Amino acid sequence: MASDPIRPFSSKAAVVCRAVGKTWAAGTERAHEALRGLDLDIAPGEFVVLLGPSGCGKSTLLYMIAGLEDLTGGEIWSFGERVEAPSPDRSLIFQETSLFPWLTVWQNVSFGLSLRGLPVAERKAVALACLQRVGLAEAMHKRPDELSGGMRQRVAVARALAMRPKVLLMDEPFAALDVQTRAKMQDFLLDVWRDSAASVLFVTHHIDEAVALADRVVVFTSRPGRIKTIVPVDLPRPRDPFAPESEALRRQLTLLLRDEVDRAFAEQEAMTA
Repeated sequence: MASDPIRPFSSKAAVVCRAVGKTWAAGTERAHEALRGLDLDIAPGEFVVLLGPSGCGKSTLLYMIAGLEDLTGGEIWSFGERVEAPSPDRSLIFQETSLFPWLTVWQNVSFGLSLRGLPVAERKAVALACLQRVGLAEAMHKRPDELSGGMRQRVAVARALAMRPKVLLMDEPFAALDVQTRAKMQDFLLDVWRDSAASVLFVTHHIDEAVALADRVVVFTSRPGRIKTIVPVDLPRPRDPFAPESEALRRQLTLLLRDEVDRAFAEQEAMTA
């Protein structure tokens, strides 16, 4: 039986997913399907939030877009090129900052550049410029353990920016931060995003965070993850979280997620029974 044709897409699109699927441990007794038949197009400079219950494949999708995980179905493209391996054009920021504790802040920021063989003076200049963009130039010579959690995440963003990515992939980067620091980091991220002109795909479980950040919110089903719906967010920034429009969007997303979260919990309980 012939496979369905790939739906057309623009070669200028930052990310294109067509019929993307992922099955972990495929072909074994432990096989389980994480993603199924996912189609998604991300425009250049767009901020897209991926929202869904735990285990629905949001992070898996980021890893595949980054070129760190193989697909078991479909195709992923970025700016007209098929994604088959990691690329400096697509930078991934994890929930844990993964900074090297034995390196200074500027050395962490420029680590990717050192792998390219750039001279020390050039790496240091790029690191300084990126740290200035995230408001941490004064911390250039400090070690990661001398910084707060929010500051370490800003260093992780600076490290990603040093590679000048076209696509910034963020996997719950603020999950470990307190509420006040999280809000500050969201404002900071929006400033950096506007300056960089990169496309952002941002994974979160927090509806408030989606409302604060997104141009569009992609709502996932429970596992296997599929796109339930895509909600455009046509609200001016900075956004008032207490405005009626924000509250209406929060309610809409809550209702969309409720059944999927219930299904995810039921599945988890069945697996442990």
